[in-house]
Amino acid sequence: MTQQIVAAVTGASGLLGSNLITLLRADGVDVRALYRSEASIAHLKKAVSGVDYVKASLDDVDSLERAFAGVDVVFHCAAQVSILPRVTPQLVRANVDGTRHVLAAVAKAQVPRLVYVSSTVTTGLVAADVDADETAPWNFREDGLADGYCVTKKDAEDLVLRAVNDTGLDAVIACPAYLFGPMDTKPSSGKLIIDTVRGLVPGVTGGRNSFVDVRDVARGLILMWKKGRRGERYILGGHNMLFSEMLPLIARRGGSKPPSWRVPRWAASVVGAFGDLQAGVTGKEPLLTSAAVNWSFNERFRVSSRKAIDELGYSISPIEPAIDEAISWFRANGMLKAR
Repeated sequence: MTQQIVAAVTGASGLLGSNLITLLRADGVDVRALYRSEASIAHLKKAVSGVDYVKASLDDVDSLERAFAGVDVVFHCAAQVSILPRVTPQLVRANVDGTRHVLAAVAKAQVPRLVYVSSTVTTGLVAADVDADETAPWNFREDGLADGYCVTKKDAEDLVLRAVNDTGLDAVIACPAYLFGPMDTKPSSGKLIIDTVRGLVPGVTGGRNSFVDVRDVARGLILMWKKGRRGERYILGGHNMLFSEMLPLIARRGGSKPPSWRVPRWAASVVGAFGDLQAGVTGKEPLLTSAAVNWSFNERFRVSSRKAIDELGYSISPIEPAIDEAISWFRANGMLKAR
């Protein structure tokens, strides 16, 4: 009799975690979904059946070890996303210390494999007409992009790589791009969609990013679990597009007037500097920070998924269905006004 495969997922309530759990269950994998509050997983309970929900905290190694006992793989998706310009204790606690505790619990529970979800913000920038791959050295400080989120994700990724080299941990590292899709409850990256459809984005900038359907990345994580080489990093990217291309696309698909004003760099920099000051005084997320402004004007942030395509069979879907389904989900859940 074949033993049933069990996967544990941290960050189960998030955009990526929710879609990953949906695909794992569709593949017949038993899932242990780690959560902190009942409210955060209400949408998941409605969407997916047969999930074992386990209350656990990234601050508590013992609770993580209990949650990981007997599983075949841990997908560590949990993270705190932020545009705060500097590293804060909260970001360190969530992204760095949380990963350190997951590593300890994985070791204690003797989990066969860890799939750690990092980010494309841990890759490097190369020339404006070249897609960066996993070998590009991290150089975000040079371009003023090293905000609190980037730094703590890089530090957490380094912890995983150190554990692979020093302790023999079997781990693979995913570097996903900018995610779009359904079940974005906070919202996280989907806030760009909501704000654009609502007409709250005043104009476009000249920057670039890699936009990807969250389900492509979720499938990529499963492929990494099954096929990824121990200790390797895999970029799970999508479509490298200018914001001046993406924002009008979102607006049109949401039935809104596309933003057309080209935001001057100096005007955005003023707002970003004010946001830095606001964040320093209040400790809360401002509308913009200087790092976020630098991101929105950086044309060099483009990545290649060639390694994942060649080694894992990773594939990139059109981005339009991901935008459409995100908009539909936001409307169905009262986060966007119905048409």
